[in-house]
Amino acid sequence: MEKKNPIKDKSYSFALKIIALYRQLIANNEYVIGKQIVRSGTSIGANVEEALHGQSKRDFIAKLSISLKEAHETNYWLRLLRDSSLLDVSYVQPLLLEINELISILTSIIKTSRQNLG
Repeated sequence: MEKKNPIKDKSYSFALKIIALYRQLIANNEYVIGKQIVRSGTSIGANVEEALHGQSKRDFIAKLSISLKEAHETNYWLRLLRDSSLLDVSYVQPLLLEINELISILTSIIKTSRQNLG
């Protein structure tokens, strides 16, 4: 049985929500932002997966740093969706809270990992 990993689980769950968001955007004929957000929002978890199977501590940090960059980009697209009124704020706001939580967790893991490099 696989050991629980909060960042892995949270990033995977978030990716599923981003896919649902993407479908809603496409249904509303919003293709440009839809493509951008599905790419960055699902990339967070993909890079977390890569980090967890990294070849070294430096590789782990590098992959998580990419994941953090993708999380910041996703945050940008979500704010854009919220502020442009392309989607109802009540739909976007929980995703913004979730992406900010992911950013905080990733930042903390990277910081701790760098301190433990020696």
